[in-house]
Amino acid sequence: MNITYTAAATEIGTVDAGLLVVGMLGTLAYFVVGIAVLGVGFLVLDLATPGNLRHQVYIDKNPNAAILLASNHLALAVIVVSAILTSDDGFAQGLADSAVYGLFGVLLQLIALRLMNRLLPGRLVELVGNPKMCGAAWAVGTSLFAIGLVNAAALT
Repeated sequence: MNITYTAAATEIGTVDAGLLVVGMLGTLAYFVVGIAVLGVGFLVLDLATPGNLRHQVYIDKNPNAAILLASNHLALAVIVVSAILTSDDGFAQGLADSAVYGLFGVLLQLIALRLMNRLLPGRLVELVGNPKMCGAAWAVGTSLFAIGLVNAAALT
């Protein structure tokens, strides 16, 4: 019985450093757009709630303010990710799509918060001023996150 072994040549290929650099710059550009949208989202939430949200979360350590901020940021992150993933394949148009749809998502989240504040009992945005954690903050936070998921799905 004769057994023959044949060594297969493996093509390693080449690396195009220019493509890597362009890809890294594109990643950086989308990252900056995403972080900017999240920053705008924070500012909008801060304006929509009484007092200084940053101070209430990081200095006063108010749990209700932290729940509202965290849930809104999670919602916006899903919106930004969806905006980036569904943006145009062209670089400039893709960046513009991500920024515009991300900011539109911020606006829709604000509208949802305002509607919840009007339609549900109590002044929900004033939860941030209450230093004692309450269930309503979790309910509002969960609702904002759920609305953010719907918001993100609507972008596709």
